[in-house]
Amino acid sequence: MQVMLAGLLLAGCGAKALPQVQYVRVAVPIQVPCRAPDVAVPAWAATGLRKADSLEVKVRALLAERRQRIGYERMLEASNAACR
Repeated sequence: MQVMLAGLLLAGCGAKALPQVQYVRVAVPIQVPCRAPDVAVPAWAATGLRKADSLEVKVRALLAERRQRIGYERMLEASNAACR
């Protein structure tokens, strides 16, 4: 009887328990391409200036171009910020 009991105990140790499957969610950052619209380069006001133009015309064109550049830079910054 003791031999049978020892045999049953040893047989119980030989059975393997099946591993339990556990799913784990892992957050991995993925690089996504930016889809911001392209910013068109304006026709600069000082491009058409000639040497023969008066000083007043040149100054007005340069001031207008400065405003154009400020607006263009703001549009570029907004487009860049949209990709962040």
